[in-house]
Amino acid sequence: RPAAAATSAEMGIDPAKWTLGYINSIAGTVDVDTAAECAKLVPLDHAGELTYWYVGPNQASPEIDRTIDAQFWAAFEKTYPNIKVTRQNLGYNDMLGKVRTAALGNAAPTVARFPIMWGVEFAAKGQLHELAPADLGFATSDFWPGALRSCMWQGKTFGIPTNNETVGLIWNAAIFRQAGLDPETPPATWDDLAAYAKQITEKTGKSGYGLVARVNGGDTPFRFMPQAWSYGGGALDEADEHATYKKILINNAGTKAALEVSFDIYTRDKSAPRSALTNVQSDNGNYFIAGNLAMMGSHPNEYASMLDRARRATGDDRKAGEEVVANMRYGVMPRGPVRSAVVFGGSNVHVFHPDYAGGTFDIDSVRAFVAFLTGPEWSTKLAWDTSNPGHLRGFRTSWMKERLQTIKFLAESTVQLPYGVPFPVVPQSSEIMNIIVPTMMQNALTGRMSVSDAADDAAAKIKEAIS
Repeated sequence: RPAAAATSAEMGIDPAKWTLGYINSIAGTVDVDTAAECAKLVPLDHAGELTYWYVGPNQASPEIDRTIDAQFWAAFEKTYPNIKVTRQNLGYNDMLGKVRTAALGNAAPTVARFPIMWGVEFAAKGQLHELAPADLGFATSDFWPGALRSCMWQGKTFGIPTNNETVGLIWNAAIFRQAGLDPETPPATWDDLAAYAKQITEKTGKSGYGLVARVNGGDTPFRFMPQAWSYGGGALDEADEHATYKKILINNAGTKAALEVSFDIYTRDKSAPRSALTNVQSDNGNYFIAGNLAMMGSHPNEYASMLDRARRATGDDRKAGEEVVANMRYGVMPRGPVRSAVVFGGSNVHVFHPDYAGGTFDIDSVRAFVAFLTGPEWSTKLAWDTSNPGHLRGFRTSWMKERLQTIKFLAESTVQLPYGVPFPVVPQSSEIMNIIVPTMMQNALTGRMSVSDAADDAAAKIKEAIS
């Protein structure tokens, strides 16, 4: 059963039919007039102001991301010319700390767009303003149930999904061929992936798999947790259909088996880069474009990123980069003995309570901005090459149809959404995923602890954190 399964009556789209053919069949079947829809909520001549912080594109992002970000701001200013938005585009590794500090000083932004696991921490502290789909004229069924679950705390809703995504497996077909593997057949299971990585390293001397185990790096749980879930493990019981977030599964047999796979790849077989303990995904991207890495987990926008890197290179480096891009393949993440699973990722937009937000608080300006941001048009466009719309009506738009026709590898990522598992919706989620899980991995991979002891140590830390 898909982890994010729900009935079509609940969400307007049937996950049981969530195949590439179904996704293509609904794309382009509705027209959206964003300005007209927003005008029903807040008049277009409304005057006000707000502050907005988000993790947006930077100079390392593909050009299309920067272009669409600029188009969004131009479109909002045209639609609501009298609403002034003071915005800050922050780095992923900087934003959480800065928002925590700002909220403590009652100077948080009015609106913030967070990676999916961050919001519950602020909701639990009483720092967020309640915000549900109905407040914006949307229905609950306009969003994936798992996405809305990540916005909830103690039965109340404190945010709106902006986009949802999964990570897929990328591989270099040329390196597969050199290693004697079928270049068009990726590993079906995590055990297969470990075997492939070992064979690649033995046959070619190149790294087989781009394992990531950095502490306080968001890429780490996005790549390890699917392993844990697929073996029947987890941090808590977040992969269960009726999660309670009270059961600690980080040291059950499933998680230990998944951790053993990472141990085999990094320590026993040495088929991952030696720098995996400090790497983030961009480091894997560097190895991949240089032709020194065979497999890695990443988003569809990795193709655009690789293409950009190849085009910026010169001489032999450019030729080599273009060859890597030509040999890029993308597929679903490997499955485990219990289930297929990926991280149900993405972002949510939240509104800070007036007691914690700096400046004036104008709820109509907030509603206008958030409705514009999370509606079917911009939740689709802003996810253009890397993610998918948070608003399910976005899948039915002409923009989604264009994306499916033009974005390489998007389809393989999109079909995995029903198998997505949200991170635990507890205030300690960031600590668990970004600190405790990577520390467990490092303890095991470096030999400081056995796999079993590292998992038991993580369980003790999670128990202390959530108590």
